[in-house]
Amino acid sequence: MEPVISDRRGRIKHKLRLSLTDRCNFRCAYCMPETPEWAPREALLSPDELLRLTSLFVHRLGIRELRLTGGEPLLRADLESLIARLGHLRAHGLERISLTTNGSLLSRRASTLKHAGLDDLNISLDAMHPDRFRALSGGRGDILDVLAGIDAARQAGLPTKVNCVVVRNYNEDQILPLARWAQSQAIPLRFIEFMPLDGQGSWTHQRVVLEAEILDILRPHFEITALPRTSEPATYYSLDGSFRVGIISTISNPFCSSCDRLRLTATGELYSCLFSAEGRDLRLALRSGEPDDAIESVIRGHVWNKEAGYAASGYVERKISMHALGG
Repeated sequence: MEPVISDRRGRIKHKLRLSLTDRCNFRCAYCMPETPEWAPREALLSPDELLRLTSLFVHRLGIRELRLTGGEPLLRADLESLIARLGHLRAHGLERISLTTNGSLLSRRASTLKHAGLDDLNISLDAMHPDRFRALSGGRGDILDVLAGIDAARQAGLPTKVNCVVVRNYNEDQILPLARWAQSQAIPLRFIEFMPLDGQGSWTHQRVVLEAEILDILRPHFEITALPRTSEPATYYSLDGSFRVGIISTISNPFCSSCDRLRLTATGELYSCLFSAEGRDLRLALRSGEPDDAIESVIRGHVWNKEAGYAASGYVERKISMHALGG
């Protein structure tokens, strides 16, 4: 019998989002506080600790897909080494290693990441206009660096998707430029409704640009056809019969009933739900010398009690921000 882990609502978990750092070279307002406090270096899981936990998730709990996140994971100088080490888990059921990045540091490393065993990329891109992009990244980002990273990834043979978080009075005017650019480049694009998890506590329902509103912005410029729903969190639409755009509509159309994801922070906290107020500390068990059986039991207990998911109750108050949770 193959290993499996599920919650009390019958949702089987196949995917683990593995945060490698809470640090980032951008300061996007929907992700982190204005003055973030980084975790001490010694609090981060070591490469050996990361590998031990991930091996447990794959060997014993049936995780099949990893997504490496941050913060900005490309700030890790040992990223290629970590990917290569994680790749050894393919012999035990791991099927895919993905990476989420802001893309600004990607151009110089895309080919080495591919060689190390990376399967694909998600790149965050919230605006096409250079000045708007810089402003949205907290004054730290250059869109030319990101576009160069996307080109390098494609040249290296890494399948790439682009994600845009849409926030009212922030970047909804960039929806159409992004769609036109993505169509011209034949790059998969997904828009994400603003979720109540931002690092500055500014989320309100009024700031959410809903799926229907995104489609209303696109409809005068494209022929839009809804595509059959899949197991992915995004709902997909065909633009002009030849290009797909996805919308992740957590607020207007939650997909929590089929969620198959878990999240492990760079400091070893397991979050069974994106909206959990608290996680479960696995680092302490690791550093206390607990055996795999005991750690597995802790994980199973935490996941079994996973929440139903998003509840329209407003901003989620908790000690951790998205830059540390890993999205």
